[in-house]
Amino acid sequence: MKLYTYDPAPSPQRLTHFMRYKGIEIDTQQIDMMGGEHLGDEYRAIVPERTVPALVLDDGTVLAEVIGICTYLEALYPEKPLLGATALEKGLVSCWDHKVLTMLFMAVAEALRNSSPGFKGRALPGPLDLEQIPALAERGKLRLQWGWEQFDRFLGDGRQFLAGDNISLADIDLSVCAGFSGWVKCSPPEELGNLHGYLDRVSTELGKA
Repeated sequence: MKLYTYDPAPSPQRLTHFMRYKGIEIDTQQIDMMGGEHLGDEYRAIVPERTVPALVLDDGTVLAEVIGICTYLEALYPEKPLLGATALEKGLVSCWDHKVLTMLFMAVAEALRNSSPGFKGRALPGPLDLEQIPALAERGKLRLQWGWEQFDRFLGDGRQFLAGDNISLADIDLSVCAGFSGWVKCSPPEELGNLHGYLDRVSTELGKA
């Protein structure tokens, strides 16, 4: 297997935390996104989606989505499960991770990719080039502010982690998103005490890996 990634970017960070927590080591090559390496012909020949991270298996199969890579690696390395150990846990992790991605991650991406000069003509990841829409950047920030409030409310019932008593991919993704939101100057407000207490717990748990 070979992993293509770019450590500073949020989606690669999600996978990095996942692998580190489970103690997984894979041959890895950094792809310079800032330099546009992921858009070049050489990388596109390997990963047509032109996105990172991407895991290329020994038979040439390419997994180019974080959830697909994590699902594959969890099956190979089941210890310290991050996608749930029981049927119910698996369902809850999937539900919470979907909420994180749709309510928070997509909002940050919408704000960033429609405002940053670095994404001019590249408002969406992947092979389809689209122009920025400034109004979507403002909408993204509004969505994100609302999303932080909802997650603070979700966490107000005393739960330790999103899907139960154990950390999961959903928690990793929310933690990464909180850092990612600083790129658009829309981090979780300090008054959201439930959310900040939770983020501290996730950071502590990941630090044990």
